[in-house]
Amino acid sequence: MLVKQNVWTISEGWRDKGIGGFAESPQMVIAFGDRSVLADRQLIREIAAMYPQASIIGCSTAGEISGTRVYDGALVVTAVQFECSTVQSARVRLEEGDRGYEAGRSLADGLEKRNLRHVFVLSGGIDVNGSDLVRGLTDGLPGDVTLTGGISGDGARFEKTLVVYADDTDTRAIVAVGLYGSKLKIGFGSQGGWDPFGPERVVTKSCGNVLHELDGKSALDLYKRYLGEHAKGLPAAGLLFPLSLRGGEKESGVVRTILAVDEDSESMTFAGDIPVGSYARLMKANFDRLIDGAGRAAQISKLAISPSETELAILISCVGRKMVLKQRIEEEVEAVQTEVGQQAVLAGFYSYGEISPFAPGAGCELHNQTMTVTTLSEK
Repeated sequence: MLVKQNVWTISEGWRDKGIGGFAESPQMVIAFGDRSVLADRQLIREIAAMYPQASIIGCSTAGEISGTRVYDGALVVTAVQFECSTVQSARVRLEEGDRGYEAGRSLADGLEKRNLRHVFVLSGGIDVNGSDLVRGLTDGLPGDVTLTGGISGDGARFEKTLVVYADDTDTRAIVAVGLYGSKLKIGFGSQGGWDPFGPERVVTKSCGNVLHELDGKSALDLYKRYLGEHAKGLPAAGLLFPLSLRGGEKESGVVRTILAVDEDSESMTFAGDIPVGSYARLMKANFDRLIDGAGRAAQISKLAISPSETELAILISCVGRKMVLKQRIEEEVEAVQTEVGQQAVLAGFYSYGEISPFAPGAGCELHNQTMTVTTLSEK
C-alpha cells in the first residue's frame, strides 16, 4: 500500500506534506475540508484531475487532520494505492422523509458483496439520523463485513454540510467505499473520555432522534437549567455537555450530541436515536481522559493490526472534543500516532458523529464525542 497526502491552505495553496509513498495510480482518494473550501468547485475539479481513475469521496469538517497537525479552513487529500486490494464507491441522496435507514440500505445494495471486507461511509450531517443510517447499512451488508465512517461537520455553525463524490458536492449525499481483498487488514476502535454528572433520568417522550421530555418534564428546560449562562449558545454549547444513554441496567451507554434546538416545540434534535425508556445523564469534559480515550481507541485498533504494520489510520473525532481541548487538541492526535507507529499516515476530520463498533466483534453504532480510529494495512 502506498499513501500520499497533500494539503491545501488559503495562504499557501497546494502543499505536498511529504508523507507516505508516491501513489501514482491510487484507487481511493479521501478529501476532508472546511465547508467554505469545499464550496470552491475548482478545488474539487483539481482533485478529480489529479486522480482521474480513483474513487473520490470526502466531506466538510469541523477541523482537518494531517499527521499530528489539526487544521482549520484547510483541505487534506489522502490518496491510497493498494497493491492487492480493490475499491468500489457508491453514492445515494437522502430523500425527503427518509431519516437514514432507506438511504443506508440503498447504499449497501449499490456495493458488490463478493470479497467485500470493509465499508467506509461519509454522510451529510444536518438532516440524517445517524442511528437509522447505521441500521440500514448493517441490514444491507453481509454479517462479516465491518463498517466505519463519520457524519460530516460544519464547524460549530450547524448550518450546512457538504459531501464529496468524484468532482461533485452535495448537502444531502451519503457516500461509501467498499474495500475488497483477502490481504487487506482492517482495525478499528472507538472511545470517549467524558465524565457523567447529575442524576440519571428516564426518556419519557421522544421521536427517533428528537427528544421532548425527561422524567415527564421539558428536556430543553432541564438542559438550559444545567447549562446556565451557556444555554445562550445552544445548540453549539450543547457540545460541551452531551448526553449519555443506556437502555438497561447492564447495558453500556452511548453518547449523543445536540444538532438543533426548536424553541416552539421545546425539543432537541440529536445526531442519533434517543429511545423512550432509556436512561439519560449529562456529561462533562475531563481533559486527560479525552486524550487517554483517543489513545485507547488506537490501542483497540491494534487487535487486528500490529503497530509496525499499520500503513494508514483514519481518525474521526467529535467537534465537541475539539471545542473542549482547544489548544491541546493535537495531543489526542499525537496519542493515536504513538500507538499506531510513526510509519502510519494519519488522516481525518472533526465530525458531528462517528460510526464504528467500540471494538472488533461488537456491533456497529453511531457515536458522539468519541475518537474513532480505522487502521488499514496490506503488509
